[in-house]
Amino acid sequence: MPPYRNSSASARKAPQTATLGNFAESTWLGRTLRGFAAQDWLVFAYFVLMLSAVASSQGKNVDRVLQYLVAEMVTYVGGLLIVRGGILREGAVLRNILYRVIMLCPIGASYFQLREILPAVSQRVLDANILDFDLRVFGFEPAVAWDWLVTPATTEWFAFFYFLYFAILIVHMIPMLFVSRDMVRLAHFSLGTLMIFTIGQLTYMVVPGYGPHHHLAGQFHNELSGGHFWQAVVGAVAAGGAQKDIFPSLHTALPTFFTLFSYMHRARAPFKYTWPVMAFISSQIIVATMFLRWHYLIDIVAGVTLATFAAYSSYRITQREIVKRREMDVDPIYSPIERGR
Repeated sequence: MPPYRNSSASARKAPQTATLGNFAESTWLGRTLRGFAAQDWLVFAYFVLMLSAVASSQGKNVDRVLQYLVAEMVTYVGGLLIVRGGILREGAVLRNILYRVIMLCPIGASYFQLREILPAVSQRVLDANILDFDLRVFGFEPAVAWDWLVTPATTEWFAFFYFLYFAILIVHMIPMLFVSRDMVRLAHFSLGTLMIFTIGQLTYMVVPGYGPHHHLAGQFHNELSGGHFWQAVVGAVAAGGAQKDIFPSLHTALPTFFTLFSYMHRARAPFKYTWPVMAFISSQIIVATMFLRWHYLIDIVAGVTLATFAAYSSYRITQREIVKRREMDVDPIYSPIERGR
């Protein structure tokens, strides 16, 4: 039996531990934080890091960029407090729609502001370093090596798949968020997708570059030219592209993730039919990113690595979190939109 003084010390600590433990149950803020999911914290950390990087920089338009990011973070946190704080009851249609919107829109909005965020954070351009790495490690650069294959027909082929990326995002994200009734699968999909967006967009600030089309412009002998889809790609990049968003390649990471996700859930429809299709489409998009001179080879390797990490780590995290939330009697990560389901 331990000395009396140790038992006494334990007795004195017990009420303090109980008091701290009851915080989550006795206060609205405690209950709200207790209900945060892993993906909630992930997106919150993303905005904190993004704001910190911009606020500590001396780049262009810092004040305007900060206003954008603060507005997005306030929108996100405000919506999250409403959802997790029980202001709208669990199962309410409005609550379930609101949660999906705040997990989608603020991150999406920040992507379209990267063309201002990245110059605000840093004026560095690392194309020369990236190219040097490719040549030392891989021995060649696909954008240059494939120059002899460039014709209007091949350009249009790969431009079609490159542009198809945007349709793939819509076809996967909208039905999964707003139609899917399998909340476990949705939680896996959502966390993995958010991992790719948040990690990828933060890494852009660390490894900024314009890509082979800009850095190696003088080394190409055949001009990229095509029809409708090539013009659509050029227009989309000019209108919404972040310009210095090459490492990792999200054009690689997201289709690869969707392929891996579909393969992991191939026991159920529609994924048992769609995963081979997605594998083919993803392979063409990946080649297109280099053939059309947007990305270096290491950008692709980083994108595949990020997708693989996101697919399998998000699955494990989600499985553990679902069990933990049930044990803690906390609302599920997602609830079906339809009332009563």
